[in-house]
Order: sequence, then structure tokens, then C-alpha cells
Amino acid sequence: MPKIRLVMEYDGSNYHGFQRQLNANTIQSELEQAIYKISRESVAVIAAGRTDAGVHALGQVAAFNTETEIPADKWRPALNSVLPDDIRILESEAASPAFHPQYDALHKSYCYLIYRKKERASFYRKYALLCNQQLDIKAMQRGCSYIIGKHDFRCFCASGSGAKTWERTVYICNLEDKGDWLKLNITADGFLYNMVRIIVGTLLEIGRGRYQPEQISTMIASCERSQAGPTAAPQGLYLCSVKYPQE
Repeated sequence: MPKIRLVMEYDGSNYHGFQRQLNANTIQSELEQAIYKISRESVAVIAAGRTDAGVHALGQVAAFNTETEIPADKWRPALNSVLPDDIRILESEAASPAFHPQYDALHKSYCYLIYRKKERASFYRKYALLCNQQLDIKAMQRGCSYIIGKHDFRCFCASGSGAKTWERTVYICNLEDKGDWLKLNITADGFLYNMVRIIVGTLLEIGRGRYQPEQISTMIASCERSQAGPTAAPQGLYLCSVKYPQE
């Protein structure tokens, strides 16, 4: 059975995350309904990452099986013609029948945006964390260096996780100071439940002077969620890209 691979972007503001839920509007349900409108097939879409409510994507990868003869590259315009305006298909192509968007991924990249100029910014409230407090940016940047590497990241995992292992390897973790904006970039071979948002919350506590940057090593060694900072709000988080071996 042919498999179609999609790369998509979406504004997660109006959705209860990616994963299909009863009595809730999700990205997966919208996508599966759009596929049904085009092909009259009921399919199950699998994604590289199950983004939470309010989280956005710039390069989410998904896949589904189909029995139709629609050419792979035609799925992109066809789906875009029936999807809501806040979900867009960027690419559609044929994939190997064995392709799995989540399990085949080498690494995923997220970014998190913090807007610092105004406490209440009408245009950015759904797309960034609003924080106009004085922050020690250099201390936050030093804190990022302690996150890079292979660690047991249990302290940065929210309760309710279904993870079987806690070890992940973070390849990139840096904080860019762009004046009115702060941007965290983080790339890893995988992420635990709310891991990026808890890292952001911890870095903000460092910026406020409540933790020292080197305390991140102690947090990681403790394997205790209570030792790390709070979970940052979802609207600043973006799934930027997912990379695979063939790329």
C-alpha cells in the first residue's frame, strides 16, 4: 500500500494539540478529515511529534497509507484546498512503506520565543511568551551549555509521560538575544513530555537570579522534577524541523 509523507506547518492556537481526542479539535483530526474529503478513505495519520495544545509547527512531518492513485505530489495542493487556513501542507511525496515519522527520525529541532518589550502585546500573545522582566541573559546562555550532551533528563519531564527511557542526547542548546526577542534553539535525538518548556522555565528562573547556571547539572543528577523550574507556557514553542537518515 502506498505511503505519503507530508511536511506541514500549523498555528496551534485553536487546537488541543496534534493527537486526535474525543470532543476536541486537533491537528490530526483536521488532517484526517481533509484526507477523507479528497479520497473517501478513513486513514490514521502518524506524526513525528505530538505537539501539545497551543504549540505551533514550522516543519512537522506526518505520514499515512492510501489506496488511491492520486500522485504523491498532488496531495499538497489537494489538502491545502480543504484544510483550514491555519494548517498548511508544505510538501507531499512518496515514502517507503516502512517509513515511520517518529521512530525513523534522527533528531528534532524546536525553538521557543520570548517577547520582552511589552507585558501585554496583542499581536504576539499567541506566538510567544510575554516577559518584560529584567533577565540576566548571559547567565541563561551559560545555563544552556549544561544541557548539551547525553543525560537522564527526568528532571525536565512532566508527570504523565509514557517514556520507557529517560536518556536523550541534546546536540544544540543556545539562547539568541535579539533585542526585544529571546530565541531558544534546541536539537536532540528525542524529547520527553514538556521537556523544552521545562528547560525554558528553568532558564527563566536563572535569568531572574533564582538559580545559578551550574545548578542545572545538579538538577539533572537528581532525576527529580521538583528540582527544576516551572513549565513555560505553550504558545512560544515551535517544532521547527525533523531530520531523517536519507537527508
